[in-house]
Amino acid sequence: MFSMLRKSGIKKSDYDFTDILALRQLLTKEKSRMLHVIKTENPKSIYDLAKKLERGFKSVNDDVKLLRRFGFVDLIKEKEKNRTRYKPEISVDVVTINIRV
Repeated sequence: MFSMLRKSGIKKSDYDFTDILALRQLLTKEKSRMLHVIKTENPKSIYDLAKKLERGFKSVNDDVKLLRRFGFVDLIKEKEKNRTRYKPEISVDVVTINIRV
């Protein structure tokens, strides 16, 4: 289903959706908006992304982790003085979905 995920070491059972509803729960309107903001506005950190989306840090962080698990987002570790931050970046440009009828 998600051929781009095979390269990340995730097992097929982790992303093989049994129905379209499960896929829609993964790619909600908010998560789609988040992917767009990451791609177009290039946030410096998850906190910066939360500010740009005008959402709470915890919910954005949870969504980023989920999108990372499924291979949509990478987190780039950056050190600045004594702080470490994770910059979200888009890891795919195109998603191909095959639906068996």
